[in-house]
Amino acid sequence: MNPLRRSASSPLQGDHTISPAETVLRCVLDMRVQTLVDFYRHVQTERMQGIPLLNPALCVEAVGFEWAGGAEEGSEAVAEGVLITPWFMSLLRLPSVNLPHGNRVGRKAVRDFGSERFDFIGAHDPAIGYHETCALFSPMNGFTSQDLARETALASLALVRPVPEAPEVAPVAAEPLPPRRAFFMARRPDAGAAV
Repeated sequence: MNPLRRSASSPLQGDHTISPAETVLRCVLDMRVQTLVDFYRHVQTERMQGIPLLNPALCVEAVGFEWAGGAEEGSEAVAEGVLITPWFMSLLRLPSVNLPHGNRVGRKAVRDFGSERFDFIGAHDPAIGYHETCALFSPMNGFTSQDLARETALASLALVRPVPEAPEVAPVAAEPLPPRRAFFMARRPDAGAAV
C-alpha cells in the first residue's frame, strides 16, 4: 500500500475524530514525504540514468513514514520511515521543515529510530533540505519486484517499531454456581470455580 494514499478515514476526507492539529501534522508529513519522493525520482531520471547500479524492477517509494521526536529537546519534529529507490533502501529521518545542512553532510550521528539506535549519515539537497539516512540495502539487485522491496521495508519497520502491548485485564473472580446449575454442568456446589 502506498503510504501517500489517503484511506477513507483520512483527516482530509472528513474523519471528525481527528483534531485540527493532527490534520495539519498529517498534511505536513504528506507534503514532506511527497517532496522527498519527487526529489529522488528526479535524481533517478536526471542523475542515475545509464548507471548499471539501478534495478529496473524498482521505483522510488516512501514506506511507513510517521512523526517521531526530534533529535534533541526543542528541535523540529522528524518523520521516520524507509525510502526505497532502484539503487538503495535506507531508513530515513526527514525534519518537518527544509533545514540548511549546518555542516552535517557526511557526518555520522547515532539516532533513535523506533526502539533501536542506528548510525545515520547526514545528507542535504536544497529541494528537501537536511535529512539523515541509514543504509539497509545497496545495491538493490537482490530484489525482483517492488512488492518484495516494500515487504522488506515494512518488515524492517516492524522490527524497530514494536506494536504497543495492550494493557492487561485483571481476571474476574468466578461466582459460585447455584447447586442445580452446578449439577447440570458436572460441578459440585462446594467446589466453587470450574474444574
